[in-house]
Amino acid sequence: MPPSTDLLFMPATEAAARIRRRQLSPVEYLDAVLAHAETQQPRLNPFMTVCAERAREEARAAERAVMAGDRLGPLHGVPVHVKDLFATAGIRTTHGSAIFADNVPDHDDVLVTRLRAAGAVVFAKSTTPEFGHKGMTDGPSFGITRNPWDLGRNAGGSSGGAAAAVAAGIGPLGLGTDGAGSIRIPAAYCGVVGLKPTTGAVPFQGSVDAFSSYAAAGPIARTVSDAALMQSILVGPDPCDPWTLAAPDFGRLTPKWLGRDLAGLRIGYFPRMANRLVARDVEANTLAALAAYQARGAVVEEVADAIDWIEKPGRAMYQGNIAVAFGKYVEQWGDRMDPVLLAFIEWGKAYTLADFRSAQYARTRLFRSIQRLFERYDVLMSPTLTRTALPVDFDAAHGQVEVDGQPNGITREGMSPYAYPFNLTGHPAVSVPSGWASDGLPTSLQIVGPWWSDLDMLRLAAVLEEDRPWADRRPPLA
Repeated sequence: MPPSTDLLFMPATEAAARIRRRQLSPVEYLDAVLAHAETQQPRLNPFMTVCAERAREEARAAERAVMAGDRLGPLHGVPVHVKDLFATAGIRTTHGSAIFADNVPDHDDVLVTRLRAAGAVVFAKSTTPEFGHKGMTDGPSFGITRNPWDLGRNAGGSSGGAAAAVAAGIGPLGLGTDGAGSIRIPAAYCGVVGLKPTTGAVPFQGSVDAFSSYAAAGPIARTVSDAALMQSILVGPDPCDPWTLAAPDFGRLTPKWLGRDLAGLRIGYFPRMANRLVARDVEANTLAALAAYQARGAVVEEVADAIDWIEKPGRAMYQGNIAVAFGKYVEQWGDRMDPVLLAFIEWGKAYTLADFRSAQYARTRLFRSIQRLFERYDVLMSPTLTRTALPVDFDAAHGQVEVDGQPNGITREGMSPYAYPFNLTGHPAVSVPSGWASDGLPTSLQIVGPWWSDLDMLRLAAVLEEDRPWADRRPPLA
């Protein structure tokens, strides 16, 4: 008998509370998730590795702790999955690549350590394109991760496995990474919540350049409360991440945004960034979401400032870094590497040192432009993406993104122009569902705040969740 969908789609906050009250067995909960994973893996392909027996041992230990009356963490007994870029002791960490197909670390990443300390049961490693290099989740080492709302569409990337699994009820929480939208893109594709935290809010040990990083780790969840709970576990300093060492206390919210009344909240709205077009359905749902904030008293103003979104300089940094980091593998492994990654490596090699440094200067100018906006606005909002999910066979290296049948450029400008700038500036950005398009797929709103305002952005996301709920909608499971 298949597990109850009510159990599979139960928020992590509720599941943890039921476990603490001895109303839900961690073992039975995990067994239900594992059974569901077994049926959905052939359809969606969200996992590189499922460590069922190890997870069952952890669930049994969690149940013994409950029955013994031990002190329990906030995620005690809750199944979670982590992206296959995070080190996991004794569990394969492949980085989505044949190069690391047999890599079994002897240690946990600090964020995995924190999740385990909170009582979470890590049961799987979610798929990622090779080294997390693109906004779609597919590759020669594992195939295609499909969108649970439409199997002919991609799940987004690079945290596509995490978003697809959460959307399909295969665990309530996924740990992802975001280097140019890699949490927010799949969250938008799959109709879930994804937070890219402020740079330094959450340690990111996976960065090979801690000082110039634009990548972040963060939660993917079906509800804002679940994302906030997971974020509260992930935050905090780590001696190996210099950006975290000066991070403030994350236990505070701005008092004026705690109630239903948002009078005085100043929202700056971006209808476009580096893109020429945005889909009609996406725009309509974005405006409807903004209207929900206005109904609570917020003031919405379209941002008229001419901002250089540095799409091409941003590409120079991104592809230049990829060329240096992964070009060393091409001679031995090139015939088994993702063709898109190989293209990025070749393009990255063509940039000069002057190109790279000029791009870094442009990054500083972009940061300062956004900082000046926060002198006028409390929060910035935009669509998360220009359209709903791309087809599974889309060419992420050379393909032209179509929006309402019209060409809109390659992926960074054509599909995710709203996402990558805030990796470069470091501001917190959360993607939340804004509605559904005529093709039956979800659309999404992006909410961006000043540095260290992560909780305030989640609070504003919760306002939209209350006024325009989404978590009760479930994709087809067969």
